[in-house]
Amino acid sequence: MTPTYLRLGVNIDHVATIRNARGGRHPDPVRAAHLAVEAGADGITAHLREDRRHISDDDIARLKAELTRPLNFEMAVTDEMLEIALRHVPHACCLVPEKRQELTTEGGLDVAAQSNSLPRAIEKLRASGVRISLFVDPDEKQVEASARAGADIVELHSGPYCDAALLNDSERTAVEIDRLIAAARTAANAGLEVHAGHGLTFNTVNTVAAIPQIVELNIGHFLIGEAIFGGLHATIQRMRAQMDSARAGALGSMSA
Repeated sequence: MTPTYLRLGVNIDHVATIRNARGGRHPDPVRAAHLAVEAGADGITAHLREDRRHISDDDIARLKAELTRPLNFEMAVTDEMLEIALRHVPHACCLVPEKRQELTTEGGLDVAAQSNSLPRAIEKLRASGVRISLFVDPDEKQVEASARAGADIVELHSGPYCDAALLNDSERTAVEIDRLIAAARTAANAGLEVHAGHGLTFNTVNTVAAIPQIVELNIGHFLIGEAIFGGLHATIQRMRAQMDSARAGALGSMSA
């Protein structure tokens, strides 16, 4: 059954990036999280990196204590991050690859190649009541490996599609959206909840929002950047409206 409502998770990492550029406490990512919820976000995502380049340990503690919506804790599969997640017990943990030199997450987890280390982390987190999401490229083999590893959710990496669309490469854009569609179908058939995220903007969100198996989009950098021009509340509301319209249009075309 196609879900009628598409959830929006707002990633607040880059509010913390701006704060950390000068030090101090302003702008406060937790304040941004509250504002995002007021504007229509269904959850908040925060990535605590090994080098603490944006979100801090204190941010995570405050988010868990104050949020009225689910907290999605993005983390690398390390003993340090596992200990932090087990201490705070967020609603969900999205396990992502992490390289110290990268500016942002560059690709999905190679779940198939981590068949020994991932299940151990997944088992510990699930035993504490945490839902497990794996951030993967829209590759059917990675999706199938995620199901075998015991994940509840896969978050499909939408970056390659967004990059192709930004370059107006119609052929590559079509290939990448087809990959997302096929991976979403595979995930849903395997009993996984399907999310997507990375690189989504006002210009690219509609096509992804129309994929019927996807139930949540996680968007951060674009929303924070666009908020400089139009305000965070208005920016999130506009994204929320576009997602709703795209999903309604997809449902309408399926029933026609």
